[in-house]
Amino acid sequence: MAKDTTGRLHVTVKTGGKRKLSSKLWLERQLNDPYVAKAKRDGYRSRAAYKLIEIDDKYHFLKHGMAVVDLGAAPGGWSQIAARRVGAVNGKGKVVAIDLLEMPEIPGVEFAQLDFLAEDAPEKLIAMMGGRADVVMSDMAANTTGHRKTDQLRIIGLVETAAAFACDVLSPGGTFLAKVFQSGAEGELLAQLKRDFSSVRHVKPASSRQDSSERYVLAMGFRGQSNRP
Repeated sequence: MAKDTTGRLHVTVKTGGKRKLSSKLWLERQLNDPYVAKAKRDGYRSRAAYKLIEIDDKYHFLKHGMAVVDLGAAPGGWSQIAARRVGAVNGKGKVVAIDLLEMPEIPGVEFAQLDFLAEDAPEKLIAMMGGRADVVMSDMAANTTGHRKTDQLRIIGLVETAAAFACDVLSPGGTFLAKVFQSGAEGELLAQLKRDFSSVRHVKPASSRQDSSERYVLAMGFRGQSNRP
């Protein structure tokens, strides 16, 4: 082991066997990521929890008593934070988590294993919530192919679909938060969001890896169904 520039011990993963270089680099990054270690200490399902904490600390869109939808929720780091901040842990607010994968139970979170792309998904969700949502959030990322332009289109397409879903289930004044990646392919997405929300901005929390093009789009003040074509 060697120390990095901050003085922490840096773990190096050996190559060899069946492990690919990309797997080696990912594992090495995980082992040396202070947020991964912090998440384990704090009892969070993933390091992504700190991204939501930072964004909400700055923009305060998760309020006590709100109804929240977490798209692509597994393993549940964002759902954990949302449940605490809206009071769902104490039965005050409500958090519904959706994913194609199974997700272990989280206090204050109702989980639905379903595809949000399904035609009847918005109707099912509103029934589960007992009404419309105040916040729809998504930390999903599309599966990558390694071809940059194809991957950019897949990522933006997923966010556009999530935004359309949000508009189907949000109450007027609601908020949509989603992960995007910096690219030149966001024009149509931003135009869609500016039409449907009164405020749209990009956010990059400190807990996002600085060498990553990852950032988040935060759209607040949903104008309501009557504004949509």
